[in-house]
Amino acid sequence: MLRCVGMAKARTTLTIDEEVLRAVKLRAASTGRGDSEVIEDALRHQLGLDLLERMWEKASLPEAEAAVLAFEAQHRTRPARGS
Repeated sequence: MLRCVGMAKARTTLTIDEEVLRAVKLRAASTGRGDSEVIEDALRHQLGLDLLERMWEKASLPEAEAAVLAFEAQHRTRPARGS
């Protein structure tokens, strides 16, 4: 899964159901990942962040061309001067 390089991490404390924690630990052990990574992936999925990451992975438009299109779209949606 796509991850932003150098993305800051924050430490937090969660209170979760013991059954959920057991499932996290089982998933982590069976996939060779840490508990935090399993929880973060589940949250990304639930919040729809994984969809955005998949869309970026499939994007084939060069960054400069995407910037031009975004600039043009922004100007098309603005009201004309003097209106």
